[in-house]
Amino acid sequence: MLAGRRLPLALASSALFATWFGSETVLGASSEFVEHGLIGVIEDPFGAALCLVLVGLLIARPLYRLNILTFCDFYRDRFSRRVELLSSLCMVPSYFGWIAAQLVALGILFQAVAGIPTLVGIWVGTAVVLIYTYVGGLWAISITDFIQTIVIIAGLLFLALDLGHAAGGIQSILAKTPEGFFRAIPEPTLESSLHYLAAWITIGLGSIPQQDVFQRVMAARSEKIAVQASYLGAGMYLTVGFIPLFIGLCTVQVYPNLLGSVADAQLMLPTVVLQHTGVGLQILFFGALLSAIMSTTSGAILAPATILAENIIKPHWKIQSDKQLLRVLRGSVVAVALASTVMASLKTNIYDLVALSSVLSLVSLFVPLMAGLYWKKATELGALLSIGFGMVGWLFFDYIETSTPSLLWGLGATILGMIVGNIISYQKK
Repeated sequence: MLAGRRLPLALASSALFATWFGSETVLGASSEFVEHGLIGVIEDPFGAALCLVLVGLLIARPLYRLNILTFCDFYRDRFSRRVELLSSLCMVPSYFGWIAAQLVALGILFQAVAGIPTLVGIWVGTAVVLIYTYVGGLWAISITDFIQTIVIIAGLLFLALDLGHAAGGIQSILAKTPEGFFRAIPEPTLESSLHYLAAWITIGLGSIPQQDVFQRVMAARSEKIAVQASYLGAGMYLTVGFIPLFIGLCTVQVYPNLLGSVADAQLMLPTVVLQHTGVGLQILFFGALLSAIMSTTSGAILAPATILAENIIKPHWKIQSDKQLLRVLRGSVVAVALASTVMASLKTNIYDLVALSSVLSLVSLFVPLMAGLYWKKATELGALLSIGFGMVGWLFFDYIETSTPSLLWGLGATILGMIVGNIISYQKK
């Protein structure tokens, strides 16, 4: 679960960088960028980098000092077993969309390179990732993340240099971009500002109470390395995350008709690589893309499987030995992978799948985590109502489709639940 808590800085930081640097950044964000400009990718990579900075600033130190295996262990020790169970039931499903997004990207990759149907590619990709996650756990994930990070950076840099040269250089590329393309501030209207805020906090706050982030931070060799790895991972994510955006911008200038000719905007980069580059660069790019997707998928599968085994099954099945827990954990890895694969087969928009994943944890788990860490008077009832109010509020406003993003209503509801629960608890005393 935690790789023996012995990861050095290089492995810990590359593992944190690889947490989200997968299909959304390379395929999803690049297509969003060329269609909507800089403001269209606030959620990723900017929001994701913000999340890692906040993890290093607010979360890494206090949690590293606790002898716990999961985020839900914190909710149990700080509040109660009821909060542990409720938080577990919220956290496990939040990963299905995230994993499904990566599996969709694997399917797209197999389709673009080998002509394999996307659905078949999804199941083949699942099998490959499942094998080494099942066998090696977080230690295997961390080793492969480090190697894959090198491949990712090399492959994307070579492609960026090649396409940048074909597009006439940076000055020519910038001169040809439409006016306002690099605008990073929304229109001065309430609705635009609220959607802008929602984009920042979807991953920026929503992914803080996520088990995959927790595992990679807690696996560091020391508290100091945990904090440093968070900051270094954020810096890597923000800088390397700009490379696919630049590649996407070069692509639409070198091949202006390509975006309209592909059936799915997410196929834009794989298509141009196959048309524009030689075999060597194709190997580098698709190797980089495959590495990014696999590193994200493996950690995302292990995280909910850990919650399922440690916080849901173990307390009720009365598991006594580590050998029994390992067997249950491996079974959970298979179950999570299969559930996510089914979801990937039904919904194939990467950006939407990822956003759904982060929103679930934002509206249910973020406020109880921060209150538990920094508000000594936070109570069990406050945590329970915070999780319940937030989830119900988000689902309700998402169903009625208001102009205000439903996640903001959910965030407001989860804050209200914490306050109301604490007031009721203190009145009973």
